[in-house]
Amino acid sequence: MKRIAAALLFLPLALAALTVQAQEVTLRIVTAFPEQQFYNKRLTDWIDKVNREGKGVLQLNYIGGPKAIPTFEVGKSVQGGVVDLGYSTGAFYTNVMPEADALKLAQIPVAQQRRNGAIDYIEKIWNEKGGMHYLARTVENTPFHLYLTKKRIDKPDLAGLKLRITPVYRDFFQALGATVVQMPPGEVYTALERGVVDGYGWPIHALFDNKWEEFTKFRVDPGFYDAEVSLIANLSKWKGLTQAQRDYLTRQALAFEAQNEFWIGYNQEETRKQSQAGIQPVTFDAATTQRYLDEAYEVGWAGMIKLSPEHGPRLRQLLGR
Repeated sequence: MKRIAAALLFLPLALAALTVQAQEVTLRIVTAFPEQQFYNKRLTDWIDKVNREGKGVLQLNYIGGPKAIPTFEVGKSVQGGVVDLGYSTGAFYTNVMPEADALKLAQIPVAQQRRNGAIDYIEKIWNEKGGMHYLARTVENTPFHLYLTKKRIDKPDLAGLKLRITPVYRDFFQALGATVVQMPPGEVYTALERGVVDGYGWPIHALFDNKWEEFTKFRVDPGFYDAEVSLIANLSKWKGLTQAQRDYLTRQALAFEAQNEFWIGYNQEETRKQSQAGIQPVTFDAATTQRYLDEAYEVGWAGMIKLSPEHGPRLRQLLGR
């Protein structure tokens, strides 16, 4: 009888522990970027924080990168529920919805996008067309550039050049006369090594993560667009979380997003490293530079509106200046 009484005393504690355990959920997260890339160091540090502070509520199981799910399949994997969360740029999941590529064209910071209704509109599109919940943008303040391996150019004429692209710069580089070939980041090193391409589009940072500086001689300035990497979630999984779990993950994602000024200093350091590695900047006169930038955005938005006449004009209104 004493043993029974003692067991009954501990029963509420045991039930409470079971309740806490039942309320904790584990979500699977995958990255679209090669494992060695610095984006993933930032991501895994964030995951560690989420897991450390989220015991009893929510945990994240980091599946890995393209070795687990190919770069251009991450969006579909989130949409289909193969994984619960993805860390990717919209350009990598235009095979889910073309509007994903509009995020690169933003000319206002994500904090302002949250105030002016842009993120609400993005959420609506991501819900309806992608089966996704848009959590947070964790990379901005980061221009894209054209990098060249052999030939220096003195004007924005890319005729005769074969360039590696993603959807980010396809329309722009083609408008300047380039021949383009799409490939994920993990294949670029080999393409450069074999001379398959004469250059590539890429943000100002992360060349050294991928060792592309070994083949790169020139960087065309100025940069254009704004690199974007975001956290996206499967919508059904998101809706299936408790309110406390959704609130917790949102709070952690927005805290990650709030660190985006980090990229300003990081990119300055990356530019310095490129100079030390012998990568030479290519610049144009002021008038040519302005035409170059104007064309980048006009071509970018024209392509987006053609692909999404329903949402493209509104996205331009909300994301542009």
